[in-house]
Amino acid sequence: MTLFTSAHWGIRTAETGTDGQIRLTPWPGDPDPNVIGLDQLEAGVQAIRVRRPSVRKSWLDGGPGSRPDLRGRDPFVEIGWDEALDLAAAEIDRVRKTHGNGSIFGGSYGWSSAGRFHHAQSQVHRFLNAAGGYVRHENSYSLGAARVILPHVIAPMPYVMANHTSWDVLRDHTQLLLCFGGVPWKNAQISAGGVLRHHVRPGIDAMRAAGIRMVNVGPVGDNLDNSAAEWVPCRPNTDTAVLLGMAHVLQDEGLADRAFLDRYCTGYDRFLAYLTGAADGTARTPEWAEHISGVPADTIRQLARNAAANRTMLNMSWSLQRASHGEQPVWALVAVAAMLGQIGLPGGGFGFGYGAANTLGSNEGLLAGPTLPQGRNAVADFIPVARIADMLLSPGETYLYDGQTRTYADIRLIYWAGGNPWHHHQDLNRLERAWHKPETVIVNEQYWTATAKHADIVLPATIPAERDDIGYSTREGHMVAMRQLLPPLGDARDDYDIFTDLSRRLDCEETFTEGRDSAAWLRKLYEQNRGVLARQGIDIPDYDQFREIGLIDFADQQGPVVMFDAFRADPEANRLSTPSGRIEIFSETIDSFGLADCPGHPSWLEPDEWLGGLPQGDDRLHLLSDQPERKLHSQLDASAHSRDNKVDGREQVHLNPADAAARGIADGDVVELSNDRGACLAAARLNDRIMPGVARLSTGAWHDPDESGRDRHGNPNVLTLDKGTSGLAQGSVAQTCLVRITGPVNAPPCTTAFDLPRFVSREES
Repeated sequence: MTLFTSAHWGIRTAETGTDGQIRLTPWPGDPDPNVIGLDQLEAGVQAIRVRRPSVRKSWLDGGPGSRPDLRGRDPFVEIGWDEALDLAAAEIDRVRKTHGNGSIFGGSYGWSSAGRFHHAQSQVHRFLNAAGGYVRHENSYSLGAARVILPHVIAPMPYVMANHTSWDVLRDHTQLLLCFGGVPWKNAQISAGGVLRHHVRPGIDAMRAAGIRMVNVGPVGDNLDNSAAEWVPCRPNTDTAVLLGMAHVLQDEGLADRAFLDRYCTGYDRFLAYLTGAADGTARTPEWAEHISGVPADTIRQLARNAAANRTMLNMSWSLQRASHGEQPVWALVAVAAMLGQIGLPGGGFGFGYGAANTLGSNEGLLAGPTLPQGRNAVADFIPVARIADMLLSPGETYLYDGQTRTYADIRLIYWAGGNPWHHHQDLNRLERAWHKPETVIVNEQYWTATAKHADIVLPATIPAERDDIGYSTREGHMVAMRQLLPPLGDARDDYDIFTDLSRRLDCEETFTEGRDSAAWLRKLYEQNRGVLARQGIDIPDYDQFREIGLIDFADQQGPVVMFDAFRADPEANRLSTPSGRIEIFSETIDSFGLADCPGHPSWLEPDEWLGGLPQGDDRLHLLSDQPERKLHSQLDASAHSRDNKVDGREQVHLNPADAAARGIADGDVVELSNDRGACLAAARLNDRIMPGVARLSTGAWHDPDESGRDRHGNPNVLTLDKGTSGLAQGSVAQTCLVRITGPVNAPPCTTAFDLPRFVSREES
């Protein structure tokens, strides 16, 4: 019997060698497999696992609130499970009774397990709901701006993600693929619940073979196959200006599809007054856009004409909305696509994130999957996910969000399970200060990440290979029986078992478990989902047969997808979920919010930090912090595959050769990146596909600060700006960041990110 497990980067088969070691290999039917995670069971990764319940020494000695400034530096004391659970339960109970459940923050931001039951975010939220509720987060770092603005403009983000026009349709119908930010294959190696068949690289290859023209507008040229695409360099954070310049051409030269705009859209004339300058005296011409973006006016003009003359798919990378006023490029992209009049046609319209994840552009069936119910949260408070430091530092202060004025809660306890804020949050030195505010931080964690090292109580959790689960992901065409391949390491327990024991101590066990153990829940979730699929006319085997078979392939459910085709066919019968039921190029709702940083139509608004705002003689570079190639966010950063991409244990910062030469930097030199927020070290890599004035340092390096706070490992989030995109979405602005780069650094310190914390006995001082 073949045993399977699943990870974000693919389905894996497991075999035990003659030496007794388990070896993982990609599913043989994957047309474009990758090797990420095949080494996840190696000794070097297992060596940094959390093996036993551990408590920060100062907290254990002095109780809640003791020396929070020592989080990240204090030693830990390993204790038994019963004592650890007693301490955690007593602290949760103390806080909820003294301050209310609205003072508990349930942190879980990360991809966690590919399995649908042992998904840390679902587990911690279900537990905290059973215990009386918690302050939650909304949206994501990846899509904070887009998730808020898209429902106002055209459709909710989950719908857009699940219904992108499929690669086979692009191959057969698209004539021009015009990308802002490329189609980064490295990002598309992953999907939230695992990947059966990788679509992106085969999709691009098929389009290239079909002779389809591809143009990549952006500051880097290697995020769309170099052999397939033309590169148009463009300053970071200025794509909105380029799109507005294209829109001006479409209107000025009579290329806008007025019939489409009249039937399917609303508010075009209000937008037109801004575009032409009738409203404020500034016409958004290609020449105006060139001054902002650096893209020649003639190039902008020709892009607009070519887009109108061909069946054109406009695509935008998710990274563009992780910037100051990140709502605007999203809105401008939809507006230009509407002006072209191709939304809903095969191969035309827009995509928001081809290359961001494997799901986008998939032609696999849109099937329901198993989901663990999380219960009802009795606490109404929430924050946009990227505003956690603001909440911790400013309890009681108000903030704007999607037309509301909300108040930050006063958080006394953080319970974190799944994710690593010392990877994904911005301005980590500011987060460090904010992290001193709570009286207690509890985490369920598998590895000694920076998050674990900054906790007061650390409870060791299992990894996917140590438990049974059900792997599934929307539009990925599979359901997989993830099998336990090896026993838990040390004293690690499943999150579900940890929360079961805590709920028993907090008198909410029945609410949390409903009388089921993990095996019973897996059977229930599967059989419930089997019934849902049966009502869709899809028969799958019973649970016991499923576990025996191991993998269900829904290839027979594949079919071409054209986003918004039903709306185009009949906009009255298939109204959008926007207030008007149509595409809102001008939004009365957003306009009514009165936000200076997000007006009622797509607009160019100057970023907080950008190359166009530098005074003469300022040699700062614009730092891009994209997703890494050899891991998902910071997961498995300690693996051999990830380490092999480092230089002497440090991440690489890509620089244009001219910028490097001007600073006396050679390929491979250790350099320092710095700004007023922080500093980090990285290894220089010269790359002529990075435009002058721009540097790129991928995320994912585990945070490794020295005594001054300078990161030794190459974590760009010590440098990035911690501010909301606007009063509409309050999303992350990680891509809005200026830095100075100096070097070479002589005798750079060794990295220590993967060192274990210091452990002491209770009696040691």
